[in-house]
Amino acid sequence: MDRSNLPTLVLLPGMDGTGELFEPFVSALGHACDVVVVTYPGDVPLNYTELQAIARQSLPCDRPFVLVGESFSGPIALALTALRLPQQVGLVLCCTFASNPRPLFNRLSFLVNLLPIGIVPAGWFSPLLLGRFSTRALRMALSRAINQVSPSVMRARLRSVLGVDMSAQLAQVDVPTVYLRATRDRVVPAAAVRRISDLKPQMQVFEVTAPHCLLQAAPDEAARLVIGFMQARQTC
Repeated sequence: MDRSNLPTLVLLPGMDGTGELFEPFVSALGHACDVVVVTYPGDVPLNYTELQAIARQSLPCDRPFVLVGESFSGPIALALTALRLPQQVGLVLCCTFASNPRPLFNRLSFLVNLLPIGIVPAGWFSPLLLGRFSTRALRMALSRAINQVSPSVMRARLRSVLGVDMSAQLAQVDVPTVYLRATRDRVVPAAAVRRISDLKPQMQVFEVTAPHCLLQAAPDEAARLVIGFMQARQTC
């Protein structure tokens, strides 16, 4: 496959922000396309607006690109896509949301500062993020990524999720969009996907048998779907 025929794929990371957890997915993509992995500072608490500014600096200005918003970064991907940048030709949302995916947690936001982030072993998150798809390699990768992020940064990102609402920006998205939904997602419920579909009914949803960490646990299937989406953009 000639990678020059496909847009550049720009990957916006999950809550860890390191970008390192994309390695299985990038490996599965092979040489299908050029890839840009965006990273966020692990030691500076920043809100969604500030992280959006960082992500925008990594977007290509001289060639077409498709933006991938994974989990925490979905709202950032929506905000950037709403700007209608001339080189963006597509949007991929993966296990993510336009607004707080767990609205009932809003009333518990005061507990964020009490969470023992940085004390609880990263393996504690494995059942939630990986479930039965957990492997030693995935647990180790998850642990490495989480341990690079300061507790204050993780708390700031959790607070951002509780208060986010990109519904207005989603309504302005006018590029072809697909959603990769993990059927075993314990973090982002199906209701969050439906809220996005209600505002963008033309969006296609692909269901993948995977946990919340879809791109890590099912990288080959995800790569196949994303490459197919980009190839379809070439024939439109």
